[in-house]
Amino acid sequence: MLRLEWSQVDLAHRAAWIHADQAKARSAIGVPLSAEAVEVVRAQIGKHQTRVFVDGQGRPIDAWPRRAQKAWEAACAAIGEPGFRFHDLRHTWAPWHAQRGTPEFALQALGGWKTAAMVRRYAHLAIDHLRPYAEAQFGHSAERKEETKTG
Repeated sequence: MLRLEWSQVDLAHRAAWIHADQAKARSAIGVPLSAEAVEVVRAQIGKHQTRVFVDGQGRPIDAWPRRAQKAWEAACAAIGEPGFRFHDLRHTWAPWHAQRGTPEFALQALGGWKTAAMVRRYAHLAIDHLRPYAEAQFGHSAERKEETKTG
């Protein structure tokens, strides 16, 4: 994220690309940008010719600055999560998507995971698709109720 370049962003199509050498799995990732993400990126226009995100002096950020790390740690401690890492946001984002019904294939693509097994680490938290089976198993489905009325 810190090394994102303008050449990797297409605001008209609300998309960004992470090069293979920048991704953890070493595979390129296409990233559709939400309206909020587009706003954040648009706010960076004109700050640097090549890089999207820069420091307060307009210089590219090549590493997580120590002052940012200290601020992150202080914020996490303040909410009672002293060991929470920035990367852990990925592990929060994915279950939220799964719980809101994002299909596994889409979550796999959005997260850049190579296998469905990696996605299932998070997607198992989504249970709505299982509800019809639970209803049928315990006899609370609409068909079962109708059967009880007529039988």
